[in-house]
Amino acid sequence: MEEILELKQMLLKGDIKGSLAIVEELEEMSKKDIIKTIRSYAVILLLHLIKQQAENRTTRSWNVSIRNSILEIQDENKRLKSASFYLSPEELHQVLENAYRLAINKASLEVEEGRYEPEELEHLVNKEEILNRGLNLILQQE
Repeated sequence: MEEILELKQMLLKGDIKGSLAIVEELEEMSKKDIIKTIRSYAVILLLHLIKQQAENRTTRSWNVSIRNSILEIQDENKRLKSASFYLSPEELHQVLENAYRLAINKASLEVEEGRYEPEELEHLVNKEEILNRGLNLILQQE
């Protein structure tokens, strides 16, 4: 809120350069919030993709969780006033990459009832395959 008040003051003073700097800062803050939200849903998505691959099975619950995570990511990534997106496919891949470590940690508690440590679980699954599958699922329904 402080930034908006500062922006207003700069605009009233005619300080366009300073105003643009604040607008860029606000855009960056907004994008960080979007990335944080997408990452939290990406952790859930990846968690279930890891479990599917590690256990070579799926459940209705996992499938619903995957679909819901995809829908939430797509919704969060879509710009309201245009048909464009906040994050490019490359940026989405980076978010998935960042979420992977958290997903492995969580999955280690669930795969085969917590049998594996995160490091052990990482050796059982194919990280790139899981990341690519997650990204493809997000992009194919956008």
